[in-house]
Amino acid sequence: MNLQLEGKRALVTGASRGLGYATARGLAQEGVRLAINSRNPEKINASAQALAEETQAQVIPLAGDVSDPALPARLVTQAVAALGGLDILVTNAGGPPAGKFENFDDAAWQKAIELSLMSHVRLIRAALPALRQSKTASVLTITSYSVKQPIPNLVLSNSIRAATVGLTKSLALELGAEGIRFNSILPAWTETERVIELMGYRAQANGTPIEEEIRLQSKDSVFGRMSTPEEFANAAVFLCSPAASYITGVMLTVDGGMYKGTL
Repeated sequence: MNLQLEGKRALVTGASRGLGYATARGLAQEGVRLAINSRNPEKINASAQALAEETQAQVIPLAGDVSDPALPARLVTQAVAALGGLDILVTNAGGPPAGKFENFDDAAWQKAIELSLMSHVRLIRAALPALRQSKTASVLTITSYSVKQPIPNLVLSNSIRAATVGLTKSLALELGAEGIRFNSILPAWTETERVIELMGYRAQANGTPIEEEIRLQSKDSVFGRMSTPEEFANAAVFLCSPAASYITGVMLTVDGGMYKGTL
């Protein structure tokens, strides 16, 4: 299938590693010109260089923390200036820390809101003028299947990512008449650095090896394993592409059957 992505322009945040990097890589392989972001300048520069060398795509590194209220508008301005416009926005950020409800005070909740909700709000708001100039505008928010099936010890993520899903669906309805599509992917356990960190938290709490925690978690999938970042990226690239032109307001679980509900 021709995804019709050649020459499109995209901004992908949280893209120095994990799901964001895999999505950026998939887009670059399809001929998309990219601006990618993460907090660490060294890491995002290295990731941009690796992507450009592998795919021969234009890849612009933009460093900064998307939980900083001033950064999203600056990122979008820089991306639009470098790429000459914007067709695709992928909003992604590292998740809030693991822990139980009583572990977190108001400051922790507010910090998680800034990271896992307001970063999406601010990026989308800043990008709308550029997206309105595109004939194939698409926004993808990366959330978690925890919005449908809460994950133990992740009360911050379970709660706040649900608001991002509500935002995504609302904007799909509100802005669909302008031709801007909004979708979200709800990944389950994927072999990323963050998941290894979470498995380490569980292992420490349970007094078990990380490998055992990974094995136990993988049993939730009908395939008996976690997904790879590339498997996630395949779905993400399709949803961002003009080939998915009639798909909007979708909350897609990429979970290997880990979500057991019917809706």
